Amino acid sequence: MSIRLSRWGHACIRLDRGDDHVVIDPGVFSDLPGALDGVSAVLVTHEHPDHLAVEPVVEALQGGLELWAPHAVVDALVAAGAPADRLHAVQGGQRVSAGGFDVDVLGEWHGLVHADVPRVHNVGYLIEGVLHPGDAYVDPAGAHVEVLCTPIGAPWLRLGEVIDYVRGVAPARVVVVHDAMLSAIGQGMATGLLGRLAGAGEPVVLDPGEGIDL
Repeated sequence: MSIRLSRWGHACIRLDRGDDHVVIDPGVFSDLPGALDGVSAVLVTHEHPDHLAVEPVVEALQGGLELWAPHAVVDALVAAGAPADRLHAVQGGQRVSAGGFDVDVLGEWHGLVHADVPRVHNVGYLIEGVLHPGDAYVDPAGAHVEVLCTPIGAPWLRLGEVIDYVRGVAPARVVVVHDAMLSAIGQGMATGLLGRLAGAGEPVVLDPGEGIDL
């Protein structure tokens, strides 16, 4: 059965396969009602609000959602009133089952913004050939990546590094994420460079609710 990959704004990705559903990084710049509709499992890469909208996620957890994330995210959600028994702390090197999908947890640290900005824990998730790295150049350790969800606009990245990252991962396709800070002109420049130089074809740009079949 094919997987439907859809994007719900900024870094929020949803995977659907029959009765299996999982959402990654439902943050404050995302269409959360659409992303979370009918979903029982959420993965969060790290604690920053553009990847985790605390209040609506806590409400969803109180309604039966389960969530996997680094320890700092779990602690923040418990402090905000989330039921602890629906939260699962993860770290790089683990394999978990979430929403009917097998998930490999990769990485450890958020990309460096500046030496004076403390780094937070960040993990990426590899799910059925789809890699969401969060805010880091997460190494898939030689695993085949069909789709790389590729950040293109953030204080921690340079486009040259992104291009080299895509070349190193060598995915079949690139889906653009993490672009809320870019104008249409900036997004066009970034995707144009990726398309010409990264070696993964024309990047896929999805508006909220749009998707592709894998």
